[in-house]
Amino acid sequence: MMGQLTQTVMGFESSFVDAFEADPLHVMGPAMKHGYVDGFIIMCCVIGMAFAGIQYMLIKRVSLDNGMLSQDSLEAPSSPEQKLISIYHRIMEGAKTFLREEYRICGGFCVLFGIIIWVLVWWGSTFGQGALTAVAFWVGASTSMLCGYLGMMIATFSNAGPSIYKNFEMDMETVMDCVAGYGLGGSTVAMFGRVGGGIYTKAADVGADLVGKVVAGLEEDDPSNPATIADNVGDNVGDIAGMGADLFGSFAESTCAALVIAASVAPGADVDKFLSGAGWDALLFPVTISSAGIVVCMICSFVATDIKPVRQQADIETVLKVQMVLTALLMLPATWGLAEHCLPAEFDLTSVRAGAKVVGTPLKAFACAALGTVGGLIIGLCTEYYTSHTYVPVQELATACKSGTAVNIIFGLALGYKSCIVPVFVLAANIYVAFSLCDLYGIALAALGMLSTLATGLTIDGFGPISDNAGGIAELAEFPSEVRDRTDALDAAGNTTAAIGKGFAIGSAALVSLALFGAFVVRLKGLNNDLAGVDVLQPITFSFFIIGSMVPYWFAALTMKSVGKAAGEMVEEVKRQFALTDNEGLTILSGSTVIRPDYDRCITISTKSSLHEMIAPGALVIGAPLVAGTFFGFQAVFGLLTGSLGSSVQLAISMSNSGGAWDNCKKYIKGGFAPDPELRYVKHPRSDEEVRAAPKAREAHDAAVQGDTVGDPFKDTSGPALNIVMKLQAIVSLVFAAYFSSCGHG
Repeated sequence: MMGQLTQTVMGFESSFVDAFEADPLHVMGPAMKHGYVDGFIIMCCVIGMAFAGIQYMLIKRVSLDNGMLSQDSLEAPSSPEQKLISIYHRIMEGAKTFLREEYRICGGFCVLFGIIIWVLVWWGSTFGQGALTAVAFWVGASTSMLCGYLGMMIATFSNAGPSIYKNFEMDMETVMDCVAGYGLGGSTVAMFGRVGGGIYTKAADVGADLVGKVVAGLEEDDPSNPATIADNVGDNVGDIAGMGADLFGSFAESTCAALVIAASVAPGADVDKFLSGAGWDALLFPVTISSAGIVVCMICSFVATDIKPVRQQADIETVLKVQMVLTALLMLPATWGLAEHCLPAEFDLTSVRAGAKVVGTPLKAFACAALGTVGGLIIGLCTEYYTSHTYVPVQELATACKSGTAVNIIFGLALGYKSCIVPVFVLAANIYVAFSLCDLYGIALAALGMLSTLATGLTIDGFGPISDNAGGIAELAEFPSEVRDRTDALDAAGNTTAAIGKGFAIGSAALVSLALFGAFVVRLKGLNNDLAGVDVLQPITFSFFIIGSMVPYWFAALTMKSVGKAAGEMVEEVKRQFALTDNEGLTILSGSTVIRPDYDRCITISTKSSLHEMIAPGALVIGAPLVAGTFFGFQAVFGLLTGSLGSSVQLAISMSNSGGAWDNCKKYIKGGFAPDPELRYVKHPRSDEEVRAAPKAREAHDAAVQGDTVGDPFKDTSGPALNIVMKLQAIVSLVFAAYFSSCGHG
């Protein structure tokens, strides 16, 4: 959890310190003063790594078998404990196999794309800058892969301190441009991780649900269902590895945007009045916010473990919510103190508005970051309201299930669209105020403020898939029903916390994308003195605004169709295995002891399908700005980014929340939380009331399951991946800004 924060902070810290030591006059300028901020950042990193190491050792002390299980017992398990170990090894090996194949493909792509970056950046600037940007891209991609892998392995520590700028003479603006390559590397791998992992997990989940629960009437994660192991593997590679890489990308890119804007100086202006001339501490103020977040999140983690631990089922969501709120509140005084210490009393900022002069102060900078922190909290709480079965929207959705699948889906889509209202107003208010106070630098600070609680956000998001996996393993290992009841309670809360994590990721991605877009415009203004800004009414810009608005729908169509194709293959495979008979005419479902579910075959189907299908969406997102800038000029890229950002935010929120609500609607009916007996599904009814309500309850349950099946690619594939669409297009544009400038109007 803390390791992902640490990697980014240490990476930037090492890069800048090496550059400073190599040639402070060329890199910093004569006015750049070196204060105490280095010590603060390093101290926070050390504390975070030490805490992560302690947590790792505590987890490592938990033994599953106490040394009593032999290799024979793993191959032919009999007791629930032995089955648990066997299933654990299957899931772990399946996840490792998928990531190994995925990263092999990503590695090859990154090598080729890094060479393209080298050549095109060289075309627009210098050979050295092209080389540095390519190396930074490879370092960012490698770090993102490591984050995803360690997150999937439930590891809590990793470290990377790339040194890529030593012995090069360049100004600070050029150094920060190269740093953008680091963010591009992280976001590129995050795209493939999100899309590939999302297709994998939902192909298995949809296939298992359609055949297992709807057709065969099996319980979720029943060991007779061949797709269950693949489903549990998918929780790791999609929700854990994918989200880890996604938020790592947001974190790296928001820092890139803030540093690029801070290092920019208006042509002909006095450098001493800007942040790049105000001192090293002032320039690294954005990194100090992230560093403070490590310590604040670490302190607040004790809320759930020691101060207010969970005592009963009703406490689960409350404790996690308290931790989220407390983290945000504690970040506010920390950010204020850092702003007062690091920033000068007044400083000038480069503006994207023609002729505008922007003067920043510590108070304005704090206000921008605080807006992001509080805005992220509001978006998280709003997401909880629309996706938790504790509140009215999901309960209304459950009532709609009594009228059938079609009505359930109509209500679910409406819920998702409605859930966009508050987050969009919050984001709009954040953008307006932050831009008014500190121009694009304010938006970058708002993004960092929202991401300052990243460690807590990752914890809350990871709670969902971990709980889901625990329930699946308990069912597969045939533990007593009371164990499954406990894991179901955790899973129900986990669905909500995962939705909160997705809302947090989407909100931060919107601010990060706008900050990167702003950095792109600032960089182009430095390269083209006659560029006044972004004019949407330019014919080419407005035309590509419309095209950019369409790109997220194109992307969502590709990913959802991929899930459908892969799920169709999974359904046919499960049906084939269910139809097999032994010499006595028995099948898997009728109790054959000879024919066993072929879990590995289903894992292979999900792996091959997801890796093949992730290529087209990734190529669309990376290629769109390159094609627009090369053939139609940077004004076309302006329109493309503007349209894509506005469209992606709302589509991502609605899809994620619709899917989360459908999932919790199913849990609400299955878990017996409703006062209406016709909304309490009981597989084996006993009381007279349960017997009378059983037919209606079964129909409502089936409608909820089918709604959840539709929502699976919404919430775990297309929806979450759309935030990477926003970020990746913007960071690609920033990295290739010099190349686009050399292309002119195409």
